[in-house]
This record gives sequence, C-alpha cells and structure tokens, in this order.
Amino acid sequence: MLQVKSILRIDPIKPFLLAILVTVSSMLLLNSCGAGGPKKQAGPIIASDSILLAAPVPLSAATQQYYYEGCKKWYDSALVRSGFNGGIIAAKNGNIIFEAYRGTGHLPGKDTVTETTAFHIASVSKTFTAMTVLKLWQDGKLNIDDEFNKYFPSFNYPGVTVRTLLNHRSGLPNYVYFMEQLGWDKSKFVKNEDILNWMVNRKADLTNISSPNTHFTYCNTNYALLALLIEKVTGQKYAAYLAKTFFVPLGMQHTFVFDTAQQASVIASYDWRNRPMSFNFLDAVYGDKNIYTTPRDLLIWDRALRSGKFFTAATLEQAYAPYSNEKAGIRNYGLGWRMNIYPAGKKMIYHNGWWHGNNAAFVRLLADTVTIIVVSNKFNRAVYHAKEMASVFGNYEDYDDEDEVLQSKDSTAINNKNAKAINKKAAPGKVKSKK
Repeated sequence: MLQVKSILRIDPIKPFLLAILVTVSSMLLLNSCGAGGPKKQAGPIIASDSILLAAPVPLSAATQQYYYEGCKKWYDSALVRSGFNGGIIAAKNGNIIFEAYRGTGHLPGKDTVTETTAFHIASVSKTFTAMTVLKLWQDGKLNIDDEFNKYFPSFNYPGVTVRTLLNHRSGLPNYVYFMEQLGWDKSKFVKNEDILNWMVNRKADLTNISSPNTHFTYCNTNYALLALLIEKVTGQKYAAYLAKTFFVPLGMQHTFVFDTAQQASVIASYDWRNRPMSFNFLDAVYGDKNIYTTPRDLLIWDRALRSGKFFTAATLEQAYAPYSNEKAGIRNYGLGWRMNIYPAGKKMIYHNGWWHGNNAAFVRLLADTVTIIVVSNKFNRAVYHAKEMASVFGNYEDYDDEDEVLQSKDSTAINNKNAKAINKKAAPGKVKSKK
C-alpha cells in the first residue's frame, strides 16, 4: 500500500562543498486509495554541481485532478488487481501527476518498496547506453557510421557499424543463447569481453549470422558490444563513465550499474508465482541491461533528454528516427528506442525491459510532454500495458505490446534452466551466485 510521506531531496554536491546545505523541497506522495486526489507539486527537484534542469511547467489543479483520476483508474484496474509489486510514476510537463509504490523488496518481507528502492530495469538500460554513444558522437569522439572493427580491429564481421548495433540491424547472433550453446562454463560469469572474444575466435561455430542492415532483429549482443565501445573511446569503465556523465551531475542518487559483488544488497527478483529468480552466468554483462534505478530517477533522465543540456535537436532526431521500415505498421525502432508512429506523425517513444523477474516500462509521449514509468521486481505482464495509460493524455491507440517477452526471451526459460548452475558447479576460487 502506498504510504503518504514527505520526502527530502538533497542535491549532490562536491566534497569540498559538503558544509553547504542545498535547499530542498518536500513532496507529498499520493495515497494509493486516492484520498484527497492529487496534490499541487513542482515536480522533482533537480540540481547538481553542474547541471540544473528547468523547473517543470506548472499545471492547473483541475488539469492535475483530471489526469490523476485517469491514471489511478488504470493503476487500480491493471496493476493492483494483477498483484503488482513495484513503483509507478506518471508525469506531465515534468510534474508528477500520479506516483505509487506497492509491495516489498523480498517476498514475503518487511522491506517496503519506496521512492528510493532501486529496481533492475533490464533492457530499459539500453536507452542509457544508446544515448551515451550518441553523446560521444555528438562530441566528435566517434562516428556512428564507422564499422565496429575500426575500434576493435579483430572484430571479423564486416559491414557491422555502430549505427547497426544501435538500431538492432547488425545481423549478429544473441549472446544470451550462443554462449551456452558454445559450451561456456556456467559456473563463471560471462563478461562483455568474453562475448567479443568468443565472437571473434569462434565465428565458425556460430549460427544465425545474417548480412548487416537487411532487417531488424532485437539482439542483446549489440548493446554488450556498445558498452565495450564506450569504454574503448573514453578510457573509463562503463559504470564509471555513466555515473560521471549522467547519474551524478543530474542527482540520480539511486541509479547505478550492477556489479556481481552487489548480489546480496540489490532488491530480490521473483517470477509471477512469487518464486525467487536466482542470478546466473549472464548477470555480469552490461550495456544491454544491469542498470538499477527508481521511477523518480528515470523521470530525471527523461527531463534531461528533453532539456537541451546534453543533446542537440539533431542528435535526438537521429535517436528517434525509424530505421526498420520493411514491414508496414506503426511500430519501429530507432537508436536505442522503440517507437509507435501514428498516422498523423505523433510518436510514442519507449522501451520495455525484462530480466529474470524484473520488468519495466519507460514510455515518453514527446508531443504531449508526458512520461509513464513502471518498474517491478515480480514479473507482471501488466507492466507492459503501461502504454495504455497514454490515452489519459491524448489520442493514442490501445494495443497489446510485450516486445521484451516476444523478442528477447530474456528471463524465465533461461533462468529456469541455468539459475542453479553457478551454485552447483562453482569450485573454490570461482564466482558463486547467491540467491
């Protein structure tokens, strides 16, 4: 049940300024029963050493009430009734219209989910990887139309460019499957470098390789390689560079890239029957997944993308352009973003995520300046229906979309088969998974 709280948000500051307290603002969370309706609020307070986002454009009380009632109706009917365990935010112009947190970090447990609980957002992590690559391109550090082997000369897949990795048109096979098929020792965690090395050295053993830029195939390998590219170009580890470039400057205090040393400290993961989902040999790979964050921090990310402080209009145009037009219909993929393009030209930019029992939806209605965020650590298909809430804010078609379930197959089948492998096979000196 959602609790009513006053939350203090303290801006991040440099060590030598720690003696100076930054003015903070409290926010009244909405009661899950809807008592009193929405409260007038200025939205999340964003400040940092170097990045200050503009204040959200205020809404009238009547407008907030109208949107709140529509969001709460969807939340009660779609999420609460389906046993939702997680957090949700719906915002307009940066103003939080509806916010709710439900359940516990462990099932059963007493660690109540709150606005500071960081969830694994699975493939929503790809939005950070993609925008980091595009920022490096914008800053002249790389060219997205270069072939990947310009940066990794041993990479023996001609025609695969940075752009085709970003838009899932590389034709590469998915490491989620081929590392096991090629005999990886599942008592050890796969690293990003291992994926690259096996692709280079065991190419003759790989199947499902197709010519680049001929069709869209959603593939986690693309983003594992892009994380290596970020490290190659910047000379920094992926986690450190994202923290330095985005998380810390924006005050995303509860956002981080998972490390296997954190297995015991991060929120647990469960299938729809409340059965725990263990870590397995694929859990050390990042770029395609492994960012933990909160709905509030994701809203900061959304506002940063819109702010003009990080990305030019030309860069965003590239990110949100449709690249896979072989099939008719409204669905498409950009550079790190799924999208629906409606007949009148209106776009819904979004990404879903699924890893183990964690799933997430990050929906952005660009024309209406609306953001819808749902995260959960107990698998719940209703999370992927978050886009239905778009109809509260404008004329958007309802549709059933579970792309991560249909195209990634990231979770249950793989986990059920391999979850115990690390524990069973781990020998002294090898990595051992914890539940």
